[in-house]
Amino acid sequence: MAKQDFYELLGVAKDATPQEMKKSYRRKAMKYHPDRNPDDKAAEEKFKEISEAYEILSDDQKRAAYDRYGHAGIEGNAGAHAAGAGNFADIFGDVFGDIFGGGGGGRGGASSRSNRGSDLRYTLELNLEDAVKGTTVEIQVPTLVTCDPCGGSGAKKGTSPVTCQTCGGAGQVRMQQGFFSVQQTCPTCRGQGKSIKDPCRECHGQGRKEKRKKLSVKIPPGVDTGDRIRLAGEGEAGSHGGSSGDLYVQVAVKDHAIFKREGKDLYTEVPISFVDAAIGGELEVPTLDGRVKLKIPAESQTGKLFRMRGKGVAPVRGGGPGDLLCRVILETPVNLNKRQKELLREFQVSLEKEAGRQSPKKHGWFDGVKKFFDEML
Repeated sequence: MAKQDFYELLGVAKDATPQEMKKSYRRKAMKYHPDRNPDDKAAEEKFKEISEAYEILSDDQKRAAYDRYGHAGIEGNAGAHAAGAGNFADIFGDVFGDIFGGGGGGRGGASSRSNRGSDLRYTLELNLEDAVKGTTVEIQVPTLVTCDPCGGSGAKKGTSPVTCQTCGGAGQVRMQQGFFSVQQTCPTCRGQGKSIKDPCRECHGQGRKEKRKKLSVKIPPGVDTGDRIRLAGEGEAGSHGGSSGDLYVQVAVKDHAIFKREGKDLYTEVPISFVDAAIGGELEVPTLDGRVKLKIPAESQTGKLFRMRGKGVAPVRGGGPGDLLCRVILETPVNLNKRQKELLREFQVSLEKEAGRQSPKKHGWFDGVKKFFDEML
């Protein structure tokens, strides 16, 4: 199958300027880039084709050969380009570095970023009171810290890393194949640009060592399960002078014996006697700020919800506090003595005389059951 014309692939005229070709290539490369088209073989192949076209036409010497002889003029180097084009990230970085703020692989930016220490995550369990009111806690995090004797260089004290002779300190080497060159990480120094002849005995040339680091973490009021607190630079130390990563403290609030939190509201169940439910009463209920009085109106049914405004949680991201919602649960008395049982039976007999008025739900339910069976007959 004949290869498509490179100018057509880029969508430019044969007399297009380098700026016009670069602009067109950026647009098409962004459209077909594998990161934007995962598992799309057609898009991947298209990206390879337009990358090859731009590689040829952006070089004056190669473009001249292509303009004069067509694909035949660059066939001797096409295989080298295809091998080098496998690293899409390098091509994308070189062309789009000025857009996204990153340098290409050949400018040393990737090497310095690769030395950054890893981010860490620490799960911090809090009780509800501390999560709502805020607190300061001390934690110990196992991590990698900069080696003190060598100052993170990895070299024995009194010595220093030397410039890598293979790459001349660039961290990368170029392999020339005809018109094309392929840039790779230096196999000797692994991209560091320096090598260590006399490694530090403390860290064995790594520049870092394991340690349990003590940290004080300030917990703001109102945090909830899933919230994260970022401690910049408290992650693993970077290798060979790289910057440290960050530590993310993940909050997990323990279950509470009395309250259940939902957003900025708190819920609790309050057991009441059937006497208080029937004739009303007043009892004390707990809040996170202390005890308050809750009035139970007469004829309250089990499951009724009472709202105490402003007794919930003030969210960590701002806003007024939520409410405390008290659900009353009617508690059936247990372990009754003989006299108490007799009194209840007398009370039940007195209720049955006016069942429809004093137990409307019960009366209505039995009426519905009787009607149901009557209709079945």
